[in-house]
Amino acid sequence: MTELNGEPAGIRELTALAMTNYGHFTTMRVADGRVRGLSLHLDRLVRDCGVLFGTDPDRDRIRELARRAVADTAGPLTVRVTVYDPDLGLERPGAEATPRILVTTRPAAAPSLPPLSVRTAAHHRDLPEVKHVGLFGLLRLRRLAQLDGYDDVLLTDERGAVSEGATWNVGFFDGERVLWPDAVCLPGVTQELVRRGYGGPQHTARIDRERLGELRAAFALNAGVGVRPIRSIDGVEFDPDHPVLATLRKEYATTEAEPL
Repeated sequence: MTELNGEPAGIRELTALAMTNYGHFTTMRVADGRVRGLSLHLDRLVRDCGVLFGTDPDRDRIRELARRAVADTAGPLTVRVTVYDPDLGLERPGAEATPRILVTTRPAAAPSLPPLSVRTAAHHRDLPEVKHVGLFGLLRLRRLAQLDGYDDVLLTDERGAVSEGATWNVGFFDGERVLWPDAVCLPGVTQELVRRGYGGPQHTARIDRERLGELRAAFALNAGVGVRPIRSIDGVEFDPDHPVLATLRKEYATTEAEPL
């Protein structure tokens, strides 16, 4: 399913997104017409649209278009809502914009995936607080990591402090507390749901690569897979079966999903 404002997306409109590459999106896992953190996904779309286009999208219209996309389908789906203006060109990106809503669907990933092996790479995303469509730098680093035998890449800032994964947030457990990186990164919907649901102590702290060996567990978070264990970072091993990970997954799984 690929629809733009509720109609089949044409070649011209899709080509414009590929050529201009200016817009933002959110990705949701939809099961039985419901989404964990739907309100947060909508908040993100409204916030980012204001930053990139200076306008507010219609939340109810977004929900309507997403419902249409998943109607009469079986099984969980990954639904991506992209906001962009097909008429905005390279020559005059400062022209008045009329953003449209592109909704695409694909089968959702398995709810349980093997632990990740990742390596770090120094990288600072453009406008990191916005989930924008400019993914080249992230995909290049992910590709290079995979070519060297890793599953993915974990970003660090210029100080060597961990910030976020290529398309996921990251958290750690030091034996007593869940730790969230004190670094500039995309505010994650799944991360926020886990923050709210976890009943144990939590703390925001700078996580340097040199500190990784002191930590007991590490995990990735995104809407596609929820909470996924990280087995190793730059060769530093973590316990992928640590009990705290089961607790976090349970808390996330019991988060009430909202109807589209």
